[in-house]
Amino acid sequence: MAFARPRTPGTPTPAPSAAEHPARRRRLRPLTALAAGLGLVAGSLGLWAAGGSAAADTAAGLPAPDHVVVVVLENHAYSQVIGSSGAPYINGTLVAGGAKLAQSYALTHPSQPNYYMLFSGSAQGIVDDSCVDVGALQQPNLASELLGAGQTWASYNEGLPAPGATDCRVDNYAQKHNPWFGFGNVPTGSAYGMDAFPTDFTTLPKVSFVVPDLCDDMHDCSVGTGDSWLQANLDGYAQWAQSHNSLLVVTFDEDNKLSGNRIPTLVYGAHVAPGSSTATTYNHYDVLHTLEDLAGLGTHAGNSAGAADITGIWN
Repeated sequence: MAFARPRTPGTPTPAPSAAEHPARRRRLRPLTALAAGLGLVAGSLGLWAAGGSAAADTAAGLPAPDHVVVVVLENHAYSQVIGSSGAPYINGTLVAGGAKLAQSYALTHPSQPNYYMLFSGSAQGIVDDSCVDVGALQQPNLASELLGAGQTWASYNEGLPAPGATDCRVDNYAQKHNPWFGFGNVPTGSAYGMDAFPTDFTTLPKVSFVVPDLCDDMHDCSVGTGDSWLQANLDGYAQWAQSHNSLLVVTFDEDNKLSGNRIPTLVYGAHVAPGSSTATTYNHYDVLHTLEDLAGLGTHAGNSAGAADITGIWN
């Protein structure tokens, strides 16, 4: 199987809608104008993305990380987290030592459609948080693209009753935050509990998602609870990533419905300029587009095809 096996242990800017994606897409400069300079940099540093989308990736200046871990937290606006004394780890470590997207937006409400947009570039017709039919969808998504390209993928879902379990709700675990179960082209066996998150980070897949439960993702519990969980469970990886060509991405599904859907999104690890920030407007489709290009996939699922790579944060 291609997926990873576990190892033992101020008025806010309005959010763009799914139907009205921002018409601010940047056009890449002609490669002929960039070839010499980029060739020199690529030759000396060896950091640029390769594969089918190498031209686009190189023009954007993206690195080619060995591993990317994406953590999705819940229902908090940018101003509730960034600069908050309730989130000392996020602000003191991830913001101070990494990069923040100062104009990052979710696309809709409620939670579940946002997860599908982030994972597959479309809400796939989902408009609420009801349990979906397991495996009913066959559209391209991040996991299917990775597996199709011979890359590796896994998800780590806190509270999942068993690897590959498709339960709708068990205690603080909720399927609505795990969009991979909606797709028949993603093996259910690639979904693990958080207890399977490797301690040997070299065994992580190329790209993985980490989804805390309904308390630790800040949905039902405080910002401080989620901040502490993040530090306890991901800081080891985050520090390792800095010196091992890897990245940690932390984002939120949606805001609190009071801030135009502006959410915190952070990037930390190798090749990220410490303390950097970008004021360019991004949303879930842009994050997906960037993840696809960081992995050198050469493909973009759904509306991520019309999205843009995240720039201005790489060193």
